[in-house]
Amino acid sequence: MKLGIIGLPQSGKTTIFNAITRGNAPTTASAGRIEVHQAVVDVPDPRVDALSKMFNPKKTIYAKVTYADIAGLETGSAKSGISGQLLNQLNQMDGLLLVVRAFANDTVMHPSGSVDPLRDVEMMTGELLLNDLIAVERKLERLTDERKKGGTDKTLNARQTELFEKIHATLSESKPLRDMEFTHEEEKELSSFGLLTRKPILTVFNLGEGESAPDASGLDRPSVALMGKLEMEIAQLSAEDAAIFMEEYGIKELSLNRMINLSYELLKEQTFFTVGEDEVRAWVTHRGATAQEAAGEIHTDLSRGFVRAEVVAYEDLVNLGSMNEAKAKGKLRLEGKEYPIKDGDIMHVRSSL
Repeated sequence: MKLGIIGLPQSGKTTIFNAITRGNAPTTASAGRIEVHQAVVDVPDPRVDALSKMFNPKKTIYAKVTYADIAGLETGSAKSGISGQLLNQLNQMDGLLLVVRAFANDTVMHPSGSVDPLRDVEMMTGELLLNDLIAVERKLERLTDERKKGGTDKTLNARQTELFEKIHATLSESKPLRDMEFTHEEEKELSSFGLLTRKPILTVFNLGEGESAPDASGLDRPSVALMGKLEMEIAQLSAEDAAIFMEEYGIKELSLNRMINLSYELLKEQTFFTVGEDEVRAWVTHRGATAQEAAGEIHTDLSRGFVRAEVVAYEDLVNLGSMNEAKAKGKLRLEGKEYPIKDGDIMHVRSSL
C-alpha cells in the first residue's frame, strides 16, 4: 500500500509527511530532478498488541504502509501535461493525499497570493483532470492515425477507441474517473495507461494551531483537517513527553494513526492475522478477498497449494482466551478457498505444498 503526498508549494506537505512518519526529511527539487522521500511505517493496531500479549511470540510484525513525499504541483502545469518525472512518480502510487494549505502565515507566501483552501482543492484536482484529458486526447489521436495507416489490429483499435471515447466524455464533463465502472478487460487495457483521476484521493487540510477547519461538505471525496506543524512536533517527542503534550492540547490521536486508518478506508484495504509462538503478524489484503487470495499475501505457495483455512474471528479468540477454547466452543472454523476474508480474521492455512 503506497500513498503519495502532493500539494501546492508552501502547503506544508512535508510537514504532514513528517507528522505521520515521525521523520524530518524534506523533499526538494534540484537541477530539474524530482527528489522523493519515502517512509515505511507500522500500522498502529491494538489488536496486534493484544495477540502478541496472548501468544508471547519471538516476533511481532505490524502491517506496513508506505508514504512518499512528492514534489509540489505547480498551477498551470497540466496545460502541457504534468512533467514526465512527476507523472512517473504519481503513477506508482495506489492513492494520493492532497495537502491543502489552510494556515495563515505572513512570512510564508501562498503561490496564489492568499489562503483559500477550497479554491486550492478545485485548482489541484482540476490540474489532475486536465492532465488526464490531454493524455486521453493524445491516445485517441494515435488510434486515429493507426486506422488511417492501416496494418494494425482493427478489433483492438476499435475496442480501445470505444473505451477512450467513453473516458473522454466523462473527463469533458469535469468528472474524475475514479467513479467510473470498468469491465475486467477494460481494467487490463488501462493498467499500463496512467490516469491520475482513477486514483482515490484523501484531501488533508493543513491547519495552523487553533484554527478551524474549512467547510468541506461540498467535496465529493473524503477529507480530514489537522494541525500539521503541531502534530509533527509531537511526533518527534519521546513517548512520555508526547503523552503530556497531547493531554495538554486535548489531542486523543496523532495524525499518524488517523491518516493510516483513513488510508485504509481510501484504498478499501483490510487486515487479517497469523499467530503462533514464533510470530504474530498483521497482513493487508483488499476487501472482498477470498481465503485463497489472502493466503497468497503470506506466500504464493500457500495460494497454489491451498486446501483449507482454519479461521477464527479476533473478537471470539480474545473473548475466549485461547485457540483451544475457541475450538471447543466451535468458533474455530474450516473454510474453503472461496471464503471471503473479514477484517480481523485470524487464519492458519493448510496447504498441499
